[in-house]
Amino acid sequence: MSGWEAGLDDEEAGAVMRAVTRQLKLWREAAGLTQAEFGAAIGYGEELVSSVERGRRIPRPEYLDAADEVLGAGGKIAAMKGDVAEARYPKKVRDVKRLETEAVEIRSYNNCVIDGLLQTEDYARAVFASRRPQFTDEELEQRVSARLERQQIFTAPSPRPVFSFVLCEATLRRPVGGKRVVRGQLQRLCDVAQLRNVDLQVLPLDREENSGLGGPFRLLRLKTGIAVGLSEVQLSANVMTDPRETALLDMRHGTIRAQALTPRESLALIEKVLEES
Repeated sequence: MSGWEAGLDDEEAGAVMRAVTRQLKLWREAAGLTQAEFGAAIGYGEELVSSVERGRRIPRPEYLDAADEVLGAGGKIAAMKGDVAEARYPKKVRDVKRLETEAVEIRSYNNCVIDGLLQTEDYARAVFASRRPQFTDEELEQRVSARLERQQIFTAPSPRPVFSFVLCEATLRRPVGGKRVVRGQLQRLCDVAQLRNVDLQVLPLDREENSGLGGPFRLLRLKTGIAVGLSEVQLSANVMTDPRETALLDMRHGTIRAQALTPRESLALIEKVLEES
């Protein structure tokens, strides 16, 4: 699939792109340019311009920048880049990102891979590349970009959420992407563990008690006080808002934290695994 192919999977993304393409067409017509003339001016073919205006292709940031300059839009077209970029991501990813933006506290447990908010670009790409059936190149890059975009929550304006990550030791030792990728990922964990609003803990493999054997999950507490649980197993993803279910996840995460190493001990273990890798 070309990097231009649209792939919109829901009404919301479709509505965003219809608004964007409508504006592009109106600006072009107001400038008195045909599609061929406009394409020549911004360095693209007439067919591509037509496909964008008909909503068959999603314009890249450089297309919007060039259109803004040629049409004299004064930044109004370029300002749509953020909306267009977000519309490219799957609806599930956009929904999770919005929840994270509204969260004051995010708790996570994972015994499969490193939590997505902590993944390096190379590690994330290796995780998505292992999926079967395989993603297309375009789909893979979309998901990697979306995952990295979500990580901006660590550098967002204050107040930032409080994070509590618990990783099974197996996630540190699983050679996802190979030795170089794993070393980069372990170094990333060491860096994140230094952040004042992050508690990063490791649940060792030699622990006889492990309340996380049921699989990965996340618990977000929003600014409104509502708790939202997220879990994903194979082909199903669940969002939980029932207070009874979120209270159960709250208790389970607390138990797992108690079974894990302290943040200081966990950092020492991560550094040890990094030295051994």
